[in-house]
Amino acid sequence: MKKYAYIGCLGFLGVITTEFGIIGILPQVASHYNISIDKAGILLSAFALVIAITGPFMTLLVSGFDKKKIMLTAILIFLFTGIVSFLSPPFWLLLLVRIFPAFLQPVYIATALSVAVSKADSKNKNELMSIVFSGIAIAMVTTVPLATYVASVFSWEYSFLVQAIVSLIAVIAIYIGLPNMPVTEKKSYGSQFMILKQPLFIISAMMNFFMITAWFSTYSYFVEYLNKVNGMDDSMISFMMFLFGLVGVFANRVSGKMLNRNVARTTALFLSGTLIIPVLLYFYSADRFVIIAVIALWGFLYAPSFLNASTYMISSAPHALEFANSLATSFGNLGVTLGTTLGGLVIMMSGVQYLPWLMVIFGTLSFIMLLLRLYVEKRAVSAAVTEIA
Repeated sequence: MKKYAYIGCLGFLGVITTEFGIIGILPQVASHYNISIDKAGILLSAFALVIAITGPFMTLLVSGFDKKKIMLTAILIFLFTGIVSFLSPPFWLLLLVRIFPAFLQPVYIATALSVAVSKADSKNKNELMSIVFSGIAIAMVTTVPLATYVASVFSWEYSFLVQAIVSLIAVIAIYIGLPNMPVTEKKSYGSQFMILKQPLFIISAMMNFFMITAWFSTYSYFVEYLNKVNGMDDSMISFMMFLFGLVGVFANRVSGKMLNRNVARTTALFLSGTLIIPVLLYFYSADRFVIIAVIALWGFLYAPSFLNASTYMISSAPHALEFANSLATSFGNLGVTLGTTLGGLVIMMSGVQYLPWLMVIFGTLSFIMLLLRLYVEKRAVSAAVTEIA
């Protein structure tokens, strides 16, 4: 039912605005608290690390509760975070309230996806999931650049006010638009943990981890990179973030339809950006018009990364959708943590201009995992044919 998918998308918009809205104001936050840019980056990496560590367990823990109540509770916590952050608390408290909603972020995503596909046939599930995940791309074209722009006009605290307003709208939509959804049949923990013993699932998880690490090694410092390397001011950077997200909205819909046809090829196509974009950034960083086109291409290839990663992992464990997706969210956010951390180290040791080469390293590792899964799948098919014969 598309209505449920769009409501899930709206909540996802609030979630992503809170998680990634910080990217556009990291330099201002660092300046306000008189800390380095890599230390300010902890506001993003710590959020992601909590998700990576607790996501699957939190999803299992609440799997027996009414799905509507789970989604409402999660977004209410995001709303609380936005309000407290707007009050410009001490850095330690800002970090604490940033971490707080991270415990329920993967729970919200897994539940929203489950609700979206609950009444769909198998051929439409990936497209409905793409609607939910389009919340990421829509955030990149609307609320994230808006938060960055508002911060440039007023101050960085107002960025969090934007996040709070988006979360409030999502709370209202979930409360009014979704019926109560009590769980009628709860799967045992053991049956869901079984996917952790499947080689294909483990390989898929590593592909997810390396892919998101690749993207976020540079994207986490998007503003810093465009400012220092390309010499863009705040208004131009806001426009770049808008363009980045605008292309991403289209990319998510394209990816959703392509995933219905072939998951592996779609994932490989968009993953190719981790190798293409760094080369383009290196050779054309001085050409303003070309770099705009490169950023548009970057947005197109990056935007469906979480959708592709989740679908790729779920395709290896279709009978444990919510748990598999929570693990996809966890491994993805572990990639956010590692990418952000390594990116900060590169900036400190060598300079922001070298960030894209981290993308190449981890993008290559992702492709190796894709090929490894293909090899394992072919061996399994060959073994099955031999056994039948």
